[in-house]
Amino acid sequence: MSFVGLFLSGAVLFLNGLMILGKADGKAVGYFNLFVGVIQIINPFYLIITSEQGNWDMYNNAAIFLFGLTYLYVGVNNVKGLEGNGLGWFSLWVSIISVVYTIVSLVQFHDVVNALTWGLWAFLWFLFFLTGSLKWKIDGYVGIAAIVLSWVTLTIPAMFYFLGIWTTPALQQIWTWVLSLTIVFFVVSLFSPKLSFRKEKSGSEVQAI
Repeated sequence: MSFVGLFLSGAVLFLNGLMILGKADGKAVGYFNLFVGVIQIINPFYLIITSEQGNWDMYNNAAIFLFGLTYLYVGVNNVKGLEGNGLGWFSLWVSIISVVYTIVSLVQFHDVVNALTWGLWAFLWFLFFLTGSLKWKIDGYVGIAAIVLSWVTLTIPAMFYFLGIWTTPALQQIWTWVLSLTIVFFVVSLFSPKLSFRKEKSGSEVQAI
């Protein structure tokens, strides 16, 4: 995936996290989603056209569309005030595709950092499905997850790439630990007494955890 795309995705995911937590205006953030979403649609088309168009070229560039379409969907929903059920089901589809990217990163490329990154993205998109389609009341958890992942999977890796040090073995080993600890943090947070996982059902809230 283009590291310029990662950089921009970090910005929009950070803002989306703040929006979910009620710290940023939804409509204003929606316009930013539209702006980045358009870029993340044009970018992969250009990369595909200028590539050798082999199967792995298509595979890598297609991943950018997952982000671009998500941002466009979020942007339209926020600007138009639409109900989020469709976005939730789309997020489930993207989450499943992300699991495939996770497995391929390990089996085909033996890339642990990329596999952990895709696994965390799959988890985040699944959270969007839970909130958008199943109406689970976990906005606080999702907002924090989005903000954390905006930095550890997008913004900081992109900055390291721009500095020319992202592929160094030492940094890759460090980042394996960073992503692993991020997973531990999310798992521990699931059992926090301050975090309520609830789902709307017939006007009442049902405890899921």
